Amino acid sequence: YIGALGARVICDNIPGLVNKQRQLCQRYPDIMQSVGEGAKEWIRECQHQFRHHRWNCSTLDRDHTVFGRVMLRSSREAAFVYAISSAGVVYAITRACSQGDLKVCSCDPLKRGRSKDERGEFDWGGCSDNINYGIRFAKAFVDAKEKKVKDARALMNLHNNRCGRMAVKRFLKLECKCHGVSGSCTLRTCWLAMSDFRKTGDYLRKKYNGAIQVTMNQDGTGFTVANKNFRKPTKTDLVYFENSPDYCVMDKSAGSLGTAGRVCSKVSRGTDGCEVMCCGRGYDTTRVTRITKCECKFHWCCAVRCKECEDTVDVHTCKAPKRAEWLDQT
Repeated sequence: YIGALGARVICDNIPGLVNKQRQLCQRYPDIMQSVGEGAKEWIRECQHQFRHHRWNCSTLDRDHTVFGRVMLRSSREAAFVYAISSAGVVYAITRACSQGDLKVCSCDPLKRGRSKDERGEFDWGGCSDNINYGIRFAKAFVDAKEKKVKDARALMNLHNNRCGRMAVKRFLKLECKCHGVSGSCTLRTCWLAMSDFRKTGDYLRKKYNGAIQVTMNQDGTGFTVANKNFRKPTKTDLVYFENSPDYCVMDKSAGSLGTAGRVCSKVSRGTDGCEVMCCGRGYDTTRVTRITKCECKFHWCCAVRCKECEDTVDVHTCKAPKRAEWLDQT
């Protein structure tokens, strides 16, 4: 528990918050703790989704203004980051409500009494995840920054934030327990539960692949498609304004750390292959000896014994750009 004074000091020292966010932080310090946990989770998920790509989300680890304008360029990567970060906040707050970690919310109070699904009637019971509270708080907190400015980028961020929030809700599932003679399911007790965050990550990754490039419409209230051959974006599509850089060299404004030193696969022809990952600069190879557990045997009753095996592998890492090339691009 952070006392009121402690909350004020902590909230005043979080970089990049606007006034409304600072006020919410001071009023709900325990929720902010969940938001912090959520940030770790969505950054991990982002890095998992892009682990085989030149842009691998690693800039976010080094950026202290997690809710600042994460990337200056309005690219499809920025669209993904806003969506997954909003989703992460919803997920973390909703989970904290259900676990009883927060004073202001608990299980979903509306899930009471009887209801029905395709299998028939059931009783609401257990603890349904209070996703609507998570969505409301995430909207108030994360969107506050974008509502301070009325420009195209703010509109893009608000749209992608909403996509992320709704993505979590999409994967709520009904879980039930059977009652009756030898679990015959004459009676069911059910509750709504969020799916694993990976499902949201996979879904938003697909939305990233199909993200739609847009421009502002003339009255500044919405988007039109940049390419007339594409369909108009719906509320569930990610939108972006600018083409992505190639992420080959370091460029802070584009959110690129470059690919120098990244591990690549010599045999892959995909985005994790050395040719693509290293942007044609070539790669260095080092021999590495790893110790792994092998020949594991199960011993009655309850022990597994393994040998340690030495394994020598070649690790390929991308060469850094030559100095002259690098200077041309910065």
